[in-house]
Amino acid sequence: MIICEVCGNEFDLQMTTCPYCGAGIDKPVVRRQGDKHRLINLERGLPTVAQALVRLENELETSDRQGFRLLTLIHGYGSSGRGGAIKDAVRRQLQYYKHKRRVKEVVAGEEFSTRSGPGRQLLRRFPTLTTHRDLNRHNPGITVVVL
Repeated sequence: MIICEVCGNEFDLQMTTCPYCGAGIDKPVVRRQGDKHRLINLERGLPTVAQALVRLENELETSDRQGFRLLTLIHGYGSSGRGGAIKDAVRRQLQYYKHKRRVKEVVAGEEFSTRSGPGRQLLRRFPTLTTHRDLNRHNPGITVVVL
């Protein structure tokens, strides 16, 4: 089984496109035993803020049900270069979920680094994230979440 990097769903190794979202598979992510990380693209299809928040809710429920502990949310940074409405709304909602203990930890992409406190703490708890493609990139378009 491999995992689609766009929607996070599993499918057969022999397929070249994801049957769920239609994304082409450049380099497949093979699920290892105990690997509980999922990549979710909330900005796919250019949704409104409300649609992105509904998708966030659905993806959190699905991921929790499927036993994922780590999520990387791609919400984008906004086309204006000053920060986007989806990013701001998603991060506000995640802080609310953290307060309500629905999620355990939220690390902004800007802090997902071996040099920042939140990034280092996350890497100590989840060493598999040392191979994450956005580690040390200070990417404001993503957020890493621990369920």
